[in-house]
Amino acid sequence: MKLGTKGRYAVMALVDLAYYSQGKPLALTEIATRQALPIAYLEQLFVKLRQQGFVVSTRGTQGGYALAREAEAIRIAEILEAIGEPIETTRCSKKSETGCVGVTGKCLTHALWAGLGRQMHNYLNSISLADVCQRRLS
Repeated sequence: MKLGTKGRYAVMALVDLAYYSQGKPLALTEIATRQALPIAYLEQLFVKLRQQGFVVSTRGTQGGYALAREAEAIRIAEILEAIGEPIETTRCSKKSETGCVGVTGKCLTHALWAGLGRQMHNYLNSISLADVCQRRLS
């Protein structure tokens, strides 16, 4: 399993926002510069993050983005899910009735990969933006 660019960039940008904002909105150009991320890509991500309730935007010269909730309340797993990067380790859909290999059963390694996916989700769901900012990772 590989985490896509969209997921990595969203987490990086929200961690930056949580770490540097100190209660005031930050311009995306600041985040883009610090994290070496393309501004056009961040703009697209922040539209989705705003729609999903992770950030709020403020217009004007002192405008920018701020977290919509406390950093302690935002889990890494929920960020990934909200932008369409769910943690998938099996090749079949969770709703699949035919299984991994297009038949009525699952492949021999399905339980292995499904277990890994659950562990990854549990780990990322146990970590908040605040944990990353304060480097409290296990």
